[in-house]
Amino acid sequence: MREQWGSQTGFVLATIGAAVGLGNIWRFAYIAGENGGAVFLLVYLLFVLLIGLPLMIAELALGRRGGGDAVAAFEIDRTGSPWRLAGWVSVVGAALILSYYAVIAGWALKYFLGAATGDLWQAAEGGFGGYFDRFIAGSVEPVLWQGVMLALAAAVVAGGVKKGIERINLWLMPVLAVIVIGLAGYALTLPGSAKGVHFLFAPDWSVLARPEMYLNALGQAFFSLGIGMAVFITYGSYVGRNSRLPRSAVAVALGDTAFALVAGLAIFPAVFALGGDPAAGPRLAFITFPQVLLAMPGGTWIGIVFFLLLTAAALTSMISLLEVPVSVACDRLGAMRSRAALTVTLIIFLIGIPSALSYGLLADWEVFGRPLLDTIDHGVSNFLLPFGGLAIAAYVGWRLTPVVALEASDFSGSLSGRLWLWLLRVAVPLTISVILMRSVGVL
Repeated sequence: MREQWGSQTGFVLATIGAAVGLGNIWRFAYIAGENGGAVFLLVYLLFVLLIGLPLMIAELALGRRGGGDAVAAFEIDRTGSPWRLAGWVSVVGAALILSYYAVIAGWALKYFLGAATGDLWQAAEGGFGGYFDRFIAGSVEPVLWQGVMLALAAAVVAGGVKKGIERINLWLMPVLAVIVIGLAGYALTLPGSAKGVHFLFAPDWSVLARPEMYLNALGQAFFSLGIGMAVFITYGSYVGRNSRLPRSAVAVALGDTAFALVAGLAIFPAVFALGGDPAAGPRLAFITFPQVLLAMPGGTWIGIVFFLLLTAAALTSMISLLEVPVSVACDRLGAMRSRAALTVTLIIFLIGIPSALSYGLLADWEVFGRPLLDTIDHGVSNFLLPFGGLAIAAYVGWRLTPVVALEASDFSGSLSGRLWLWLLRVAVPLTISVILMRSVGVL
């Protein structure tokens, strides 16, 4: 019998934990900074509402209806259906994301321990840029910290759904919420912080003329929510019939979006207050922000808390990403959960080594002008995940009959259900397709 969540609260917190991660703190901060702040935020929120939420409900419905791994969700009506390829694409996407996500999570862990021991702050004299560059250019440390984070995630997943994934999210998610709210509250008290608030919430409409902004906002919505990675399909397979999927999905979307906004309020007011660059790119959290922290009263202590937040948030998402291929290994190969977690983790660790070394030994191996890690991130977030979203929308919206789709999603007989189905059938695929075509120059 397939394991189920122990409680509705545990399911919702675990699912929010799956969505909340580096995408809300590290990635959201620099993507928003590079794309104009407020206008990007508005477009991002629109994509979350019109694309992310409908797809999340569809994934949860597919998972609960299939009652198995992400591939089984597409085979319940016909074994060996070609649609199973959509499931495999999502599983591969989850594994690829985890392979490089663990590298960045390792950076966060390295910085947390460096902040706690004081090693990070001793690097201030030589510049945080040099400290970061030396670290990521190493041939041992990036791989080591990547492995440590994967081992932590594997230990949780090996414990199972109730005793592992649900248990850690029940106490970790409230702690993360308190930390990020506290950091935001402190940042807003700094002189000059109003510029950061203005950056996030005062729109510069000229940014709407940039086609890449829409692709980045769509990619961020998928990456932050975890759409197209089969996470919600897998987590949905552990949900009982007594849970109302639309209500749970709304709670997850609201929780994830609120976390990203509050994290933005923790970072941008501080960056602006102390003269940092909000468009510093991926290095914002690891170079710009430590410099900002040193100029704050009590900044070294704030730094410890911030990098703890970054590390813990990364871990909750890593757990959900790892659960996707582990579930497949358990169901398809009949492997024990502990053995499946160990084997899958080892494979993903090996796949991720090139990403860990992409700024050092493999720095010359650029693809499309980007380091290996950046190339995988760009390709998966902006293309593979949206294609996965298209497949889910097509399967639930058109392959399933309206009666079956509405019943599976707990929308039977409701006006909101008909709106959801229309979004899946028309608005979601049309929006994703237009943005993808514009991004490759077809439109």
